Amino acid sequence: MSELKLRVHDNTNGLDYVLAGDYYIPAIELLDNDSRPIGKWGRMHRAYLEETNQSMLNHLILTGKLYTYLADINEQAQERCQLIIRQMTRAEGVDKDLKRRSQWEWIQAMSSIVSRAEEIIRNEMIYV
Repeated sequence: MSELKLRVHDNTNGLDYVLAGDYYIPAIELLDNDSRPIGKWGRMHRAYLEETNQSMLNHLILTGKLYTYLADINEQAQERCQLIIRQMTRAEGVDKDLKRRSQWEWIQAMSSIVSRAEEIIRNEMIYV
């Protein structure tokens, strides 16, 4: 009986295979060197994809683009949330003057604004 090669290449699909025991398994490596964090919004979107769009999630995983995709979603959601918060604080008059006069009132107003902004982000960007 002949010895099995430790590594073989399949020209039909372009993949390399490594011998593991009696089986050849694909030698797949992550090419993504993205160091950005996935963050809160990226994790929420991944959980949403796991529940509702498994095929898209699998495609992103197999093409090695999942991490970059989730990091992009996270950055976009953070920027959009900050913009919405700034717009709402201006529109509702929640400013440093209110903070100086009544800290408790300012905390309540900011908490409400942040909560509403995050709900907008969830509906516009995360659960779509």
